[in-house]
Amino acid sequence: MSTPEHDQEWVSKTRRKKEMNELQDLGVALTRLSNETLKKMALPEELYEAVQAHKKITANGALKRQTQYIGRLMRDVDPEPIRLFLAQLRGENAAHNAFLQRVEQAREKLLADDAALTDFMRDYPETDAGELRTLIRNTRKERELNKPPKNFRALYQALKAVMGSSVDAAGDAADAEDDETA
Repeated sequence: MSTPEHDQEWVSKTRRKKEMNELQDLGVALTRLSNETLKKMALPEELYEAVQAHKKITANGALKRQTQYIGRLMRDVDPEPIRLFLAQLRGENAAHNAFLQRVEQAREKLLADDAALTDFMRDYPETDAGELRTLIRNTRKERELNKPPKNFRALYQALKAVMGSSVDAAGDAADAEDDETA
């Protein structure tokens, strides 16, 4: 006779401890992020509050207890989205890096050639053409006058938002298509 307890794969105490330490380390990595970055992540409220409390603690013993508490909370959370988010922040995500390079290339094309705006608008019709024209004009003026790249950065962020929402929509459409065929 087989019971659910016997059907589970046996895991050594050493392996379990290693997994728990990895989760704790992942939780500690969250404590090094800024508050704005943490808010972008969909962390459970209890974990978010524990990370915030960790940032305020200065006593060594209390810090160790808080770190262990974060590790315990991490057991109830799917760690994969957190790992992916942290890898993306560190620039380890190849797909995200390729996307950022496409944004950079689009910005350079738009700054180099007026006709590129027409092509960009055809590819991304949801774009606010007036805002983009203004950013391009101001960026060119910044370069001529050797001013700080405020509009250069704003143009990048605007392109990143438009191109990113388009990638997300394409991914959602592909997911819906996959769901229909399943």
